[in-house]
Amino acid sequence: MRRMSDSAYAWFNITPAILVVFGIVLFPLIYTFILSLYSMSLTVESMGDFVGLQNYINALTDSTFWASTGRTAYFSFVSISIEIVLGLMIALLVNEKIKGMAILRSIIILPWAVPTIVNGAMWKWIYHPEYGALNAFLTQLHIIPHYQSWLSKPWLAMNMVIVSDVWKMTPLVVIFLLASLQMTNKSVYEAASVDGANMIRRFFILTLPHLKPMILVIIVMRTMETFKVFDLVYALTMGGPSDGTKVLTYQAYVKAFNNLQFSQGATISFLIAIMIGLMTLVYVKTLKAEGESA
Repeated sequence: MRRMSDSAYAWFNITPAILVVFGIVLFPLIYTFILSLYSMSLTVESMGDFVGLQNYINALTDSTFWASTGRTAYFSFVSISIEIVLGLMIALLVNEKIKGMAILRSIIILPWAVPTIVNGAMWKWIYHPEYGALNAFLTQLHIIPHYQSWLSKPWLAMNMVIVSDVWKMTPLVVIFLLASLQMTNKSVYEAASVDGANMIRRFFILTLPHLKPMILVIIVMRTMETFKVFDLVYALTMGGPSDGTKVLTYQAYVKAFNNLQFSQGATISFLIAIMIGLMTLVYVKTLKAEGESA
């Protein structure tokens, strides 16, 4: 039996992966772009008329699109910032050799294991204006004088959604940062201590530069995820109140499945993909520059 050549064997191994990537990623992306070039809606039986880039012009000149973009950017920036700060603090804590730390690490990871839609439903009950746990907790501590409706004001509702996201995703940041911390050279810290460097100085001179590449990786991952946030908003606020939490993905959902304007929904979805791609490109170049300077 004739042996398969190296190139043929390589193609034999990667073909299933190529088919999966094409079927799950590339084909939907290409079809979404094609759909965005037409005026398809429930009122027409076929793809509708070819309109070229008109849907993109309409979207980019629509104030509601840019308002949703601003909300998405705010959600992304605030969520990622808080998650990195909290994640770093928790990672530094659980990196210490203290009795019972293994149990604490197991408890910390639990929120990340909760499905996002379940997380949203749980926090909706916590935020309930009449018998929510948050109101009961804060009133008993005399932090607030009476029960509040946490999801009734646009700005407050957005921040409450951010709290829900931070609670779930901070453990992921802890895992990555803890893994990076455990690969540090302990002898360097011991030498710095002998030289008189205190804990704060060791953190800024040794720990933070060591964690910088991992933090950039986390920013890349979380930016892609936060710009695609949908299920948490859907479960908590349905984009309200007064569109205060209507992020880009939820606006695309409303266009496509509520208003049945499929081409407009596809246009917004493809614009989201372009934004994520551009931001990822910037982050990758930053990571590459960091790697070359290291």
